[in-house]
Amino acid sequence: MPSVARIVTAICALNGFLGYVFSWFTLGIVLVCFLVVVLRYAFATSFVWMQDLYVWMNGAMFTGIAGYVLMRNGHVRVDIFYRPWSVRRKAWLDLIGFFVFLAPFAVTVLVWSWTYVQRSWRFTESSMNVGGMPGLFVVKSFILLFAVVILLQGFAMVLRSILVLNGREELLPNDLRYSKAA
Repeated sequence: MPSVARIVTAICALNGFLGYVFSWFTLGIVLVCFLVVVLRYAFATSFVWMQDLYVWMNGAMFTGIAGYVLMRNGHVRVDIFYRPWSVRRKAWLDLIGFFVFLAPFAVTVLVWSWTYVQRSWRFTESSMNVGGMPGLFVVKSFILLFAVVILLQGFAMVLRSILVLNGREELLPNDLRYSKAA
């Protein structure tokens, strides 16, 4: 069981790192968007590539932090039912939810987007806008990253649920426990 806890901790550390890195995109998005507005209204000029940049950064950020948000329970959930439940009941729901909803969704995204992303790389797709940025194929690759990070975090949730159901939640760091006991 300690090895299961180490796997959960490692996956959560990876998603924590990605969440930290991609959260900085927010600052870039705000700065580029601000610059676009200033250029447009103060200097009567604009650059399409800058508009592409903040939209693409937004897409990369939201797909890159999906696993982190799942780890921190930030995704939409019916909290009116989930919050008051016991730790064991939450563990069962997370376990069932992974196999019924999360895994099929993530696998579907992976399977259906694989050829879409592959085609984009094959053509080295760029912005369809005249004067737009090259490298749209890189941005489309974040669809695959999205599916992988939520699948990994879902797997960590399954392992965490197994630890809880076996009475071994204490093997996890405090911030990864349901009970958040000190």
